[in-house]
Amino acid sequence: MRVNIYNSIDTVSTLEKKEIIDFLHQNLTGYQDNWSEIQNAVEYALNPNPAFGGFILYVRKEGKIAGTLVMTKTRMKGFMPENHLVYMASGQENDHEDIENHLLQHALKMSKGNISLHVHDNDPMIKTFEKAGFEIKYLEMRYAGK
Repeated sequence: MRVNIYNSIDTVSTLEKKEIIDFLHQNLTGYQDNWSEIQNAVEYALNPNPAFGGFILYVRKEGKIAGTLVMTKTRMKGFMPENHLVYMASGQENDHEDIENHLLQHALKMSKGNISLHVHDNDPMIKTFEKAGFEIKYLEMRYAGK
């Protein structure tokens, strides 16, 4: 299984970005991030400005995206992990768990520093992340300023 990489150095066409965003929007089951929120994360990961950045990994099968992962750099160290795994999704293929595991293992090797991620407490991917070495450290709470 070949993992392809987009990062701030690569020139990514508008059509390729749209394909990734559309794929994530359709395959992030259990999450309600809208298209523009996903677009913001993709743009952040691909931004060449040193204050931003990260990378996008994806796998293709039969010419179409079968899985993708978006990792952003936080530019923090110590009190916050240096990386944040924003999105990971695969299509409905029979081997979707293999695709996600493959993307995750590739991302762990590529990332320099610690990684954080958000999951719902009933997300079946928790076991996959725990097997990869992630542990639950904090419960996140958010205030949506009014």
